[in-house]
Amino acid sequence: MTTTPLLKALLPLVSDLSRDLPEAERYRRLLEALRALLPCDAAALLRLDDQCLVPLAVDGLSVDTLGRRFKVSEHPRFAILLANPGPTRFDSDSPLPDPYDGLVEGLHEHLQVHDCLGCPLFVDEQPWGLLTLDALDPERFDRIELDALQAFASLAAATVTVAERIDRLARDAQDERARAEAYRLASGQQPKEMIGQSAPLRHLLDEIRLVGSSDLTVLITGETGVGKELVAQAIHQASARAHKPLVSLNCAALPETLVESELFGHVKGAFTGATGERRGKFEMANGGTLFLDEVGELSLTVQAKLLRVLQSGHLQRLGSDREHQVDVRVIAASNRDLADEVQAGRYRADFYHRLSVYPLRVPALRERGADVLLLSGYFLEQNRSRMGLDSLRLSPDAQAALLAYPWPGNVRELEHLIGRSALRALGQHRHKPRILTLDARDLDLIAPADLADDQGPATTLPVARLDMRQAMDAHQRQLIEACLLRHRHNWASAARELGLDRANLGRLAKRLGLK
Repeated sequence: MTTTPLLKALLPLVSDLSRDLPEAERYRRLLEALRALLPCDAAALLRLDDQCLVPLAVDGLSVDTLGRRFKVSEHPRFAILLANPGPTRFDSDSPLPDPYDGLVEGLHEHLQVHDCLGCPLFVDEQPWGLLTLDALDPERFDRIELDALQAFASLAAATVTVAERIDRLARDAQDERARAEAYRLASGQQPKEMIGQSAPLRHLLDEIRLVGSSDLTVLITGETGVGKELVAQAIHQASARAHKPLVSLNCAALPETLVESELFGHVKGAFTGATGERRGKFEMANGGTLFLDEVGELSLTVQAKLLRVLQSGHLQRLGSDREHQVDVRVIAASNRDLADEVQAGRYRADFYHRLSVYPLRVPALRERGADVLLLSGYFLEQNRSRMGLDSLRLSPDAQAALLAYPWPGNVRELEHLIGRSALRALGQHRHKPRILTLDARDLDLIAPADLADDQGPATTLPVARLDMRQAMDAHQRQLIEACLLRHRHNWASAARELGLDRANLGRLAKRLGLK
């Protein structure tokens, strides 16, 4: 390979280093340059996050790949690539399972014999992630020089360094790991990731970063199953209290007689069964954050006592006259409209206004367009791992069914659906397959009975309760978002696939709230 093709591939990336580009676009250009230098059928950029590889950009792989989290211990090819300091090319007849088996666009069979190579990326002399290339032709990479890939990987490492420094808000990786570990130990939970690329989710993440840096009380609203507790965890992680406890209380899960004890604690003999002194959630969260879920279920009496603690920081355990001072940030959540509850006299106006200093609405899944496919990829990879499969994927008609469904149960419903459907589909095979593909029938997304046609069975794709204009807008929004994901937000390419002029696509996207 001559120097000219390598320079042609590297020079635009060098120029990009000094440009203010969105992270997704920066990575898209990186893979575009890589495929120009080393023609292949699929390429991917993956970041090493603890013991998992997280896809940041893919080219030639299915959209749901971006939602997957590949455990290195379960994928020997990835482990070998990370263990070698330079590029590695696998024998075309290597028996090692390929993590992308079943995920290459346009290929519905097993990968069988093909060409595969990859190269680790290092940032500050530490392993950061991988670049991978796959070609269906087993001799595609015969004539390439691995030094060219090594040179490209070095510049790729510089690219991701620039992107991370812009996005990291002045925290380096070591601080991030320390904060995350402190959070995990304090909360007893593994922090979960908020997955998606839609405009509503990006707006929510911007709001979380903004309010997270403050100490304001936050009221999170949204439908059941949208992930309000996950938002509370993200706000806590983004705050200066991240190294302190995040303590949660589901206000709907306790009888009213126990809520006060759970919140404020009690002393021995305070009530029947109080055999000893006990700290409440406020004292346990001192210095950190208290998350009150389903706060709309609190009685007026408890609301009054909570209001005093929020205003003064002083509380009394049940049965005690002694006051305790606490420093706690409160994040509350409710799927009720608390303003309506105030109007109806079931909620204190002063307590509502004290909670909703910074209201934050979590969008429903049906508002997030093609995010449903990325979330599906995340849940598919979880179930693939649990079931011991080589690959668990969605057929095109299954993807269409997921995009068309209105998701009344939101992300929680999607998670349960993927797990249930995968188990049922696996049960239809006498022997465990290498690749298990879920189609629309496996998902069993049946329309409600009242939407069935009198002349025939109900359609397999449920219809949202929208008027005609809303339904058409929702459908167009989903089509455009899915197309943009396939083309990595290249608007010109998306316009060509949709058969639209680029300017017309831009105007349509703006009207639909995508720009």
